[in-house]
Amino acid sequence: MSAIAAEANVSKALLHYHFTHRAELLAELVATLADRHIEREREALVHGLGAGAVDALWSWLAEEIRRGELRVLLMLRGVQEPAVHRALEALALRRRTAAATTVGDLFARLDITPRISVELIGDTTIAFVDGLVLEHTAGGNTRASFDVFWLAILSLGD
Repeated sequence: MSAIAAEANVSKALLHYHFTHRAELLAELVATLADRHIEREREALVHGLGAGAVDALWSWLAEEIRRGELRVLLMLRGVQEPAVHRALEALALRRRTAAATTVGDLFARLDITPRISVELIGDTTIAFVDGLVLEHTAGGNTRASFDVFWLAILSLGD
């Protein structure tokens, strides 16, 4: 907590006033980062029309990777605190809903009907995005991976 207080430029006493335990602080961090991530995903396709919708989705993902917040959420999976795990479980459910909505919206904007459920494609997309976040830190070609993934996913439509 001392290191967190120092980094935030607040007193340790103030931090303890709001968060009795480190796990509470981390659970709140998960909730806050989750809200921001999901809101940005919701807005990703607002202006993407036709084929530009895929580029809009790429712009969202590239910005998410640059921000690093999703990487933090992935790293918090290793924290062995029940409060953090509950927050991460809630995030997982919210991400699944958001991903299914995004996939459905993308297919609709491209005037393609998916042959499998948008929920399944959404779950696959989450796993892919999480992998890209990790690949990016290893120096992989993130955009090429993104393009190949979406070409394959969009081939699942009529």
